Amino acid sequence: MKDRYQKTIYACFIGYVVQAVVNNFVPLLFITFEDTYQIPLRQITMLITINFLIQLLVDLLSAGFVDKVGYRASIIAAHFCCAAGLAGLAILPDVLPSAFAGLLAAVTLYAIGGGLIEVLISPIMESCPTDNKEKAMSLLHSFYCWGHVGVVLLSTLFFKLCKIESWKLLTIIWVAIPLLNALLFLKAPIASVTADGEPGMSMASLFKERVFWVLLLMMMCAGASEQSVSQWASTFAEKGLGVSKTLGDLAGPMAFAVLMGSARAFYGKYGERIDLDRFMLGSGLLCVLSYLCVSLSPSPVLSLIGCGVCGLSVGIMWPGTFSKASALLKNGGTAMFALLALAGDLGCSGGPTLVGFISSAASDDLKAGILAAIVFPLLLILGILAVKRRPRP
Repeated sequence: MKDRYQKTIYACFIGYVVQAVVNNFVPLLFITFEDTYQIPLRQITMLITINFLIQLLVDLLSAGFVDKVGYRASIIAAHFCCAAGLAGLAILPDVLPSAFAGLLAAVTLYAIGGGLIEVLISPIMESCPTDNKEKAMSLLHSFYCWGHVGVVLLSTLFFKLCKIESWKLLTIIWVAIPLLNALLFLKAPIASVTADGEPGMSMASLFKERVFWVLLLMMMCAGASEQSVSQWASTFAEKGLGVSKTLGDLAGPMAFAVLMGSARAFYGKYGERIDLDRFMLGSGLLCVLSYLCVSLSPSPVLSLIGCGVCGLSVGIMWPGTFSKASALLKNGGTAMFALLALAGDLGCSGGPTLVGFISSAASDDLKAGILAAIVFPLLLILGILAVKRRPRP
């Protein structure tokens, strides 16, 4: 039985690589967009905001149509949207009257796909027969990080060899990943996402559960704690610390992704020996310290180290919250995963947006923006403590 679903597990892993491409490739080009298309920082901030707000809207709507359309059709459509959006980045800015409108249209397309992937991949993986669901979920989410590492490393190497002006060619190359994974999902078996095939909980039922509200807060803060640093790491390293783009990308977002993936892979391997609540609580405290290091340290080197430590600290937050939700609400179903993804994407949008606006108000000082975002890991710690006291059913 397990061997039968191996293709499904591989497709889920690659699905999160696709998610990593659509979320983390464009931030490497922020300064290029600013210089090439004369787009100001405030509008570039909107690209992040729109990406995650569209994903948020898809998260909300998907709870009503995924069960009707089916998981297979939905996940394949998600991959095609991601491919179309990535291709649009290279084409639409030069076709539409406004370059910013072209970028926005492309971001909207791949955000639809990214939102669907976020809703669908976790329950599809959860439905596969595995020995330890928490370990499997953490390992699954580590592939988002390895995808992030691949995006930064390969993009940096490409820009070094072919120059940043060739970014459109690289964008088209990335299109191959979602197209190929769509073909893999076409043949992969997909099991029922609820226990014994029973209907999942409705939104109304979920909202009556107090613990679900805490889980929503945790997901929002997990997304915000992660993306507040991740989305601005490259720009922060270049402008705030005065290092080159190559060093900034490698020492900023790639170091962040490597350490975040390492935390998830570590729990994926040794999870049965580690208490999830304690691991998440310790990670939350480390996250607060990393934010203080990034924003208050006078040393550029220590600030970059803080970016990396932040990646290590947030690694378990997103998959850990999914695992807690699956354990506490056994038949949460599509609605539960969709609403949790919605909350996470709300944080992914709100965190970087807060950093961008606070930074703009402080004369483009990204350290001030990141310091303001420390509220998210602090709230996350409170959520972990609240859920920790609730026993499993």
